[in-house]
Parts: sequence; structure tokens; C-alpha cells
Amino acid sequence: MTIKVGDKMPSGTFGVMTDAGPGAVSSEELFAGKKVVLVSVPGAFTPTCSMNHLPGFVDQADDLMSKGVDTIACMAVNDVFVMDAWGKDRGVGSKVMMLADGNAEYAKALGLELDASGFGMGIRGQRFAIVVDDGVATHVAVEQPGEFEVSKAEAILAQL
Repeated sequence: MTIKVGDKMPSGTFGVMTDAGPGAVSSEELFAGKKVVLVSVPGAFTPTCSMNHLPGFVDQADDLMSKGVDTIACMAVNDVFVMDAWGKDRGVGSKVMMLADGNAEYAKALGLELDASGFGMGIRGQRFAIVVDDGVATHVAVEQPGEFEVSKAEAILAQL
């Protein structure tokens, strides 16, 4: 079943890079008591994701935070090393938390997985953005295939 407004975010764990190496953060740690914008992209280093989607959230981070957002997190079905390298490549710094959903478990728990096998990419997460307030989805913006409108930073900023 696909996540919708009013639903509690599913439990899960994301890979994150720490100063000591690969680590993990639970969905409870990520969402409890905070307003979070969870952005999902089909893949790190892919064209739209690298040139538009992630950079938009980096560029709009201060504006999003001024609207009460505590954390901006970008999730992709990649490993923690790739997500860390991509974040460094895109200069996210501390503006965006890079989350690895290596086996697409969280994308599947949200009901937002994408079969990109036809492109040689296997199971991925769809392109989306969810505004989460204390563990509850308050805005869910899922892109139609090939689109990039409702989940971009400017569209999410307009919803806050």
C-alpha cells in the first residue's frame, strides 16, 4: 500500500556515513519530534537527480528551514559509500542528510518502489518528496514517470 497524507511513516533503517565510517539511522530517530522533508531520487549521479533534484534542495535549504523544517534528507537505492560520495560531489555539506536505502526496503515499505530493470538499474525508489511532521506524512508528492515538477524543492517550499 502506498503512503498517503495522514499515515505514520513506516519503521526502517537507513545507511548513513559517519566520521567513523558506515552507520545507520532509524526512521524513528529521523522523524520523531521533527519536521522532515524526505526526498527520494531514482539514483545517485543520474542526470535529473544530480543536476536538478538534489541541488534544488541544497539551494533552498535555508528557505525550507525558515518554514520550520528541521531536516532535509535525500534517499536513494544506493549504498552508503555512493550516497556519501554523491553528497560530497554535489556539495551538500550539512544541508541535506544523505540516506542509503541499499536494498530498497524503505522504498518498498512506502509502496513507492520502481522497477527500473529495463534500464539496468533494478529496483529503485520512485522520485518523490514527503513532508513528515513527528512521524506522520503531511504532504506526499510523487512524480509521474519522466516528470520533475511536484517533488522539486520549489514545489515543496510552496506547500509549507
